[in-house]
Amino acid sequence: MKILRLKEILKEKGITGKEFALMVNVTEASVSNLVKGDSIPRKQLLIDIAAALDVDLKDLFISTKPQKNQKEIIQTIKNSIEDLEALYDTIDKRS
Repeated sequence: MKILRLKEILKEKGITGKEFALMVNVTEASVSNLVKGDSIPRKQLLIDIAAALDVDLKDLFISTKPQKNQKEIIQTIKNSIEDLEALYDTIDKRS
């Protein structure tokens, strides 16, 4: 099960698997297993990975929080705009 964003982070930073293996002192095969989600690193390796990539530890992980779909986001924005307009109307009436 893939729990790390390692592939994405390495790509963003332009780091190859071989370079990364040297950075965190593991084999290229270990890097491959981590990227594919075939192995889960121990705590110290996670800390070393975050330090080597200069990212927060939490940023290594794939979010398990459900993402809102686009329609829900648009509706939330519309509702917020309507609430703000109502607030402005109330303020204008009091002025």
